[in-house]
Amino acid sequence: MAQENRTLEVNHLDADSSYGDDDSVESEWTSLRSSVMNYPYENGRRYHAYHEGAYWGPNDEKAMEQLELGHHVFNLMLDGSLYLSPIPEDVDRVLDVGTGTGIWAIEFADTHPSATVIGTDLSPIQPTWVPPNVHFEIDDCCDEWIYRKDSFDFIHVRGLYGCIADWDHFYRQTFDHLKRGSYLEQVEVSMEPKSDDGSTKGTIFEEWGQVLLEAGDAFGKTLRTLDEAKERMVRAGFVDVQERRFKCPIGPWAKDAKLKAMGKYNLLQWEAGIEGWSMKLLTKFLKWSREEVEVYLARMRKGLRDDDIHAYQEKVVVYGRKPVQN
Repeated sequence: MAQENRTLEVNHLDADSSYGDDDSVESEWTSLRSSVMNYPYENGRRYHAYHEGAYWGPNDEKAMEQLELGHHVFNLMLDGSLYLSPIPEDVDRVLDVGTGTGIWAIEFADTHPSATVIGTDLSPIQPTWVPPNVHFEIDDCCDEWIYRKDSFDFIHVRGLYGCIADWDHFYRQTFDHLKRGSYLEQVEVSMEPKSDDGSTKGTIFEEWGQVLLEAGDAFGKTLRTLDEAKERMVRAGFVDVQERRFKCPIGPWAKDAKLKAMGKYNLLQWEAGIEGWSMKLLTKFLKWSREEVEVYLARMRKGLRDDDIHAYQEKVVVYGRKPVQN
């Protein structure tokens, strides 16, 4: 962990079943399930149906592959840890907001068998066979939460950039629903690639970051969450707020073995993810044509494979505690 903020060196040696038998209940359940599963398609990608349009990313197989790769990158970054908060091993009730494929919630439940883990998301893309102490719910975290206040021992959030219009309200909800003395942990990434040697200057990477930030602003849900999470968490009332920043290479160019491995998987994640990260935002909110986006993505893919560009993205882990006494 000590290497997280140092200048990165380049390795130059490498160029659920029915509720019952009642027909009306079954009909209602079928109707609800149909509305959640009736996915819309746009520009060749599949998107969530529940609260359609609330999130910019697709939920198809390619998107799930990207999320799984991203989870592995986080795993490497944190040396196999699922969190950094100083929570007890026998933690009880856990909420994973924006669970995606559910992989974090599943692994947490597997390693903490005494915990009850709830994963929420707009898309029902989680697997059916999961540990008995985890279950998934279709929910929009921007709505008023239905859970009892002061009921969770740990709330985990990852990759909600571009998902929340009112972050202050979101943090107030997390604060209200945590037990006193319990932690909120948030993990976010920057979509602005950087370099320590200036190799990203004047390249497609600079353009990529500027365009995506503009698109997020047009969408009304900022992509600058990485830089704002700590301050907003403090403003919501959390104490002992800690922030850890990491540099994650995009590509296997780093000299350090751990960073090189992170870079290899992060490159795969970017190649799988760039279309989903940009297609809806650019076509719907910046009014680009699909053809314009495809040309743009071709330039980006070329940049991703340029060995002379030593790009990395920042990732941040921020965690804070709800005071024992208000």
